[in-house]
Amino acid sequence: MEFHRENDHADDPAQKVSVSMPASRIAAVKARVGSRGFSAYISAAVERQIQRDLLDELLQASEDETGPIPQAMSDRATEAFRRAEALASSDEWGDSGTPDEDARKDPTWRDRAAG
Repeated sequence: MEFHRENDHADDPAQKVSVSMPASRIAAVKARVGSRGFSAYISAAVERQIQRDLLDELLQASEDETGPIPQAMSDRATEAFRRAEALASSDEWGDSGTPDEDARKDPTWRDRAAG
């Protein structure tokens, strides 16, 4: 499996392609990045999807080798993602990109080390 980072395409020239998508999605992208940033935004989205696909393949290979993830562990991971998603979409995130004081007190995130 080969993966290229977003800015790792100096020797990979761009090609023009035609892609069909709902008009509302096009408008949403243009509202975020303008017309000039459209291609870069779509390219980054495709790159993220490739990363997800590769991760899914890796997880499937691991499961094939070692068996399925225990349900209790899967449930904990699902709940952690739901809480993180809720936190990220709430007003608890300020301009600094970090949770406010109330979010830092949440026992889900307290005393967690990155990595």
